Amino acid sequence: MMKKYVTTAIPYVNGVPHIGHAMDYCLADVYARYQRLTHNEVKFQVGTDEHGNKIFQKAKDLGIPVEEYVAGNSKKFEEFIRTLDISYTDFIRTTDPDHERRAQEIWRKLSPYIYSAKYEGWYCTGCERFVTEKECAENNGVCPDHAKPYEKLEEENYYLRIADFKEQIREAIESDKMLILPEFRKREILKLLEDSPDVSISRPRAQLTWGVPVPDDDSQVMYVWIDALANYITVLGYPEKEISDFWPAAAQFVGKDILRFHAIIWPAMLLGLGLPLPEVLISHGMVLSNGQKMSKSIGNVVDPMEVLEKHGLDAFRYFFLRHIDTFADSDFTWEKFEDAYNNELANDLGNLVQRLAALAKKNEIGLVATKSELPQEYCDLMDKFEFSKAFDFVWEKVQGLNRQIDEEKPWSLAKNGENQKLNQVMNDLMNELLLVSRMLEPFIPETVKRIQDVFTNPIAPPETPLFVKQ
Repeated sequence: MMKKYVTTAIPYVNGVPHIGHAMDYCLADVYARYQRLTHNEVKFQVGTDEHGNKIFQKAKDLGIPVEEYVAGNSKKFEEFIRTLDISYTDFIRTTDPDHERRAQEIWRKLSPYIYSAKYEGWYCTGCERFVTEKECAENNGVCPDHAKPYEKLEEENYYLRIADFKEQIREAIESDKMLILPEFRKREILKLLEDSPDVSISRPRAQLTWGVPVPDDDSQVMYVWIDALANYITVLGYPEKEISDFWPAAAQFVGKDILRFHAIIWPAMLLGLGLPLPEVLISHGMVLSNGQKMSKSIGNVVDPMEVLEKHGLDAFRYFFLRHIDTFADSDFTWEKFEDAYNNELANDLGNLVQRLAALAKKNEIGLVATKSELPQEYCDLMDKFEFSKAFDFVWEKVQGLNRQIDEEKPWSLAKNGENQKLNQVMNDLMNELLLVSRMLEPFIPETVKRIQDVFTNPIAPPETPLFVKQ
């Protein structure tokens, strides 16, 4: 048994959970469940990022204390995570007193690589980050994500010397000691690393009032990086606790829009602390809606709660884990979703379970269970984080079982009195289905539990179909 640590990016709590958050959680959950399936011990972090001016201003606009605002929104994310049946072990809030204290200790440990300097340049309020002259020019002075002009700022801040760690980060990425997936994202990060400047890690208290105070300087407040990124190790108890049982993380899941911070600033922090880098950074793509990026202004945003309420949890997990590519941008439409639900979940898997269980019950065939190893091809795909391909592999087995029933014709064996062969055929089919269900467990755990409950002794077909066609 090995110990595996799985993390997700902590969302900013100035909005409601969206489909991108759901992808983060579901992909990380698949990996965590797979590791447990292969008998490893898993620690699995989720949480919320709760500091910054956008949050403070939003609470002010609503006329409620900021502490009340972040507590309420953090609870919404925690409830959303539970609704998705995410098997996390630890939930962290960056307003937790333990996290704030540990973040300050991390700052002190990084102090040899921190310096104070005056900054004059461009800043995006929406992203809450500074941008270089080059990036500003390339975007014609307008943030592409928020469609708002960059602001010109002049202020004195503390900086983390990224330059001290560039060579080590480059070597770790190139050698895959810190593996970045997919491969084309790795190439993007190496290019960004070449021009990556030292990063501002504080803001004057006059500009940023809601945050963790900088140790020994009341005029400054910690900026997002050391505060938010540090959560991955503060939740383990760092720095007062030994974390080597679970650190380095086996897998850190992030959206492509924040990969640069996790692949450059986060490794610099870890190297400055003398800690090993994460083993794998997995960057997933975006979910598009009818081929377009989701946007409130366009009106094409897919509300994950609407999908969940209409079709249920495992239908949600099925579509977004199989039909949305693990790494690339992929498209969601209601037509695609309902086609997958009716023709794959209900027709392929639902009918398979119903047919086998009904045949077993009718012919009074008890399951003689055999233990089979997970197929190597499945394990290889899961180990490489090719989850959508692994799901396809399992679904081919589902469809193959349906074909096998039609070819073996167990009802004809029963009619002809070939009971010994009937028992053998049915047990082979049922054991193969149970192996398939084990491979499906990381993806649609609720359905797998129902399948395994059906094929207990005595075998009983489900009173209602696993998936009712819409």
